[in-house]
Amino acid sequence: MEPIIRLTKDNIQAVVDQSATRLVMLTFWAQQQVESVQMLNTLEQIANSQQGRFILASVDCEAEMEIANYFQIQALPTTLLLENGRPLDGFSGVQDAEQVLALLDKHLPPQWMDDVDEVKTLLAQGELTDADLTAILMRLKQAYEDSGKQAEIALLMADVQLQLGQLTEAKVNLDVIGLADQGSFYHSLMAKFTLALDATDTPEIRQLQEAVAAAPDDMQAVLALAKALHKAKRDEEALEALFAILQKDLSALDGQVKQVFMEMLTAIGQGNAIANQYRRKLYTLLY
Repeated sequence: MEPIIRLTKDNIQAVVDQSATRLVMLTFWAQQQVESVQMLNTLEQIANSQQGRFILASVDCEAEMEIANYFQIQALPTTLLLENGRPLDGFSGVQDAEQVLALLDKHLPPQWMDDVDEVKTLLAQGELTDADLTAILMRLKQAYEDSGKQAEIALLMADVQLQLGQLTEAKVNLDVIGLADQGSFYHSLMAKFTLALDATDTPEIRQLQEAVAAAPDDMQAVLALAKALHKAKRDEEALEALFAILQKDLSALDGQVKQVFMEMLTAIGQGNAIANQYRRKLYTLLY
């Protein structure tokens, strides 16, 4: 059902039925009553901005007098919230957008819950591009903060990050999951993470690790290993290897180590927690 409708005798039963699963706001108005038209305009703006969190059903009392009488409307404008076919709350007269939103917040789940439910639906459908997954991840990050860092959302973020190949970031989210929240979904993600990590443990990386272990002061070998780790999306390991050199000598290899380090930070991106962590570490050395 559309989020904004005009209530009539023909569709009132469908709207009442819908109120069993979705909050319905009824607003009663008439063209000759200016304040009621203003209230209707305000509510329509709110309904459009709320992305379908509730249904706004407007009743033109000049055309639908029977509906107004059924709800015993005595004055215009009057606005009612309908749940399970019965009035739940409401107000008479004009209220501003802030007051209306406060009323809705009393009876609607937080926006982040709706966002998470929609994300779950999208993920269940599958066949998502990297651009789709990146957009979903941004929504989940916002929902994670808004929810007070719910474990369920951290797991969803880890799932998306594994699909994007962001292993370091996925591990960060998996590490914050407490024992009480380590259910079947958590264990399936840990299995995916282990398999993905094994897949990045290439012969080239193992060979470079052996070379660095044999000659830990060979900065060219460390640089080559860091580049290979970054290519395999093992960014935290790559950055840590380079930072260990920079801590001793900021101008190592004539500044080449610092240049590669900064290029990696740029490639990983501003919103990445690991990149931000190592960016701060670098600033500490510089300033």
